[in-house]
Parts: sequence; structure tokens; C-alpha cells
Amino acid sequence: MSFLWFLPTSGDSDQIGSATVAAGAATHSRAATVGYLSEVARAAEESGFTGALTPVGSGCPDPWIVCAAVAQHTERLHLLVAVRAGFALPTLLAQQAHSFQQISGNRLALNIVTGGDPVEQRAYGDFLDHDARYARTAEFLEVLRLAFGGQRFDYAGTHYRVDGGGPFAPAAVPPPIYFGGASPAAEAVAGRLADTYLMWGEPPAAIATRIARIRHAAAGRPLRTGLRLHVIARKTAAEAWAEADRMLAGMSPERIAAAQARFARMDSVGQARMATLHGGTTDGLTIAPNLWAGVGLVREGAGTALVGSYAEVAARIDEYADLGVDEFVLSGWPHREEALRVGRHVLPRTALGRSVAGLSGAR
Repeated sequence: MSFLWFLPTSGDSDQIGSATVAAGAATHSRAATVGYLSEVARAAEESGFTGALTPVGSGCPDPWIVCAAVAQHTERLHLLVAVRAGFALPTLLAQQAHSFQQISGNRLALNIVTGGDPVEQRAYGDFLDHDARYARTAEFLEVLRLAFGGQRFDYAGTHYRVDGGGPFAPAAVPPPIYFGGASPAAEAVAGRLADTYLMWGEPPAAIATRIARIRHAAAGRPLRTGLRLHVIARKTAAEAWAEADRMLAGMSPERIAAAQARFARMDSVGQARMATLHGGTTDGLTIAPNLWAGVGLVREGAGTALVGSYAEVAARIDEYADLGVDEFVLSGWPHREEALRVGRHVLPRTALGRSVAGLSGAR
């Protein structure tokens, strides 16, 4: 089991806001400067997180450039760089990845994003429909893996053709490939070509079903699973839920309506699953023990948070781990302070944290 944090590259505050677009977002009191994002990254590094995820979208800076800068201000933290498949040739991406590994000391991981908002995709010049985008992503990953091999290769597909590709020097540590998506098309790609399959937080029973399904899709091939969750943890459950209530109070009806209208136009199955958890209303947001769907009222993507005392949140993490989740990508507002809080008070209470403490004591 491992833990990653999140870099808020569209800005940060103590309120829940959009991760990838400016429209409808909360007012960010902290700009996403290299200085501030480096502070978040160092807080995560110091708190026991092994990596940090960056988002990709029209309202945040390019993840490659941001993470290359942040890497110079950290020592151990891996950077999980989000890349929109289809917006650049996979052969070029392989060259960029090799360069990143060289300047970061092999601390790159790649989160391949297919895209789920047709309006945003068209704004970038991409007019493929949902399943065609995933078919292109599959070819993208096939070419990318060939390019990582460092040998000359040819490839002929529907979306990509390469004659005498490479040669790119093979990375000493090839960057692992993370991939998410809840549709059958996405699961087929993940089962065949990803190293880690990422899911957004849902009740444990739903996650168990999805893990079983992706294991079947992998057909015996090694495949890790990861879960993307926000965290609102405090010393007592009452304090944590009071904080969730404060964040909910900061979401105006206008913001919620605008966000839900944008989400409704998307063809992302994962986004639709998030929407069903809250139904667009502020009632009944606790959908499982300590699992709160209020985040998804205004934030795209991962729309749930673990809310409770430090011990309760750690217990829920262990519950998901027992179901087969290998990695947790966590976040909280504001991200610098919450990285320290979660690292200091939650991670040590998880099974992994207790195991590490026990091993340290044994020495």
C-alpha cells in the first residue's frame, strides 16, 4: 500500500473548487506559483507521501512544465504527471518522459487521461467520440510502450503510424503508467495496458465490484489499483463534520448549478457515477460510513471525501485496502496544511503506518 498527494495547479484555498477549469471555481486565495506548489510538494514529501498527482485541463497550467519545476525543489517525491492522450504524439511523449527522468532522478509517473468533456476536447481540436477516444488511447499506449523500449520499431494502427520509431534511450526506470475510466472501453484499455488502474471514491461495495471487474479484464497480468479520495480529518468526528459543513456552506446554489450543468454535458461514465452519488442536491450526502459526496457538487472528477476522526478515516482506508486497493491518492483543502495533517495523524494509524512503526521499533 502506498499514498500519494495532489498538487492544486489551478490554485488553492480552504474551500472546495474546480481542479481543472476556472469557470465556477471557488476564489483561490493562493495562486499556483512554483513556490507555493513546491511548498505543497515538500509538505507531502515530509509527511510520508511517495508521490503527487497533477491535473490536466484548460484551467490549469501544463503539468509537464509545472512538475519539471517542482521536481527541482523536492528530493524523493515522485510526480504523477497527467497527460491528455491524443494531444501530442506518443513518440514525442516518450522523449519528454526520458528527459524528465534524467532531470528528476527517475521520479516520473504518467497518468494517461482520455478526456470526458466533449466541449473541452473540441476546444483543443479533438472531435472523436467517447469510444473512439479510448481506441486512440489504446494505440497511444501501445506506441508509448514500444518507444520506452529504446529500439527501432514500426507501428500501423487506425490513429497512429510510425516508421522506424525511436531510438530513444531506454529509461533506467521506465515511468509507470496510471490510467482511469469507468466505462467498458476504459476498463478494456486499463486491463491490457496500464500499470495502475485509478478509480474515484465510491462506497466499498461498488469499489469491490470494480476491482473484481478490472482483475478479470487484466486476465492475470499484474495490475495495481488506486483510489482517488479527498480527506477531511480532525481529532474528533464532530470537528471533521463541522469542517465539511463549513465547506458545503461555501458552495452557493449558483456555483452548484453551474458545475452540475457542465458535468451533465460530459460523456464520462465516471463523472456520471459521481453525479448519482449526490443527485445534485445538498441532502443525503453521506453515502457510506465516513464517505461524503459533497465535493462532487462543485468539483469535477473525484467527488467524494473521507470525513471523520483520524482513527475513523484511517479505518476506512484500511477497509478499502482490504478490498484490494493498492494505492491512495489523497488531498484536502488547503493542500499544504492538510498534507501535513494527514501525514502526521492519519497515515500512521493505517495498517501500513502501524507496520512501519512496528518495524522501526523492532530495530
